[in-house]
Amino acid sequence: MEGKIERSIEVAKNLKKQGVSTDIINKATGLSKEEIENL
Repeated sequence: MEGKIERSIEVAKNLKKQGVSTDIINKATGLSKEEIENL
């Protein structure tokens, strides 16, 4: 389970760098908007 969370965080960071919206990252990774904004 922990590895899955780490992978989601890596994916979210990469998407964020590419300018993908928080809403889309949330749907793709399951991370909360607050978690994504804090990356």
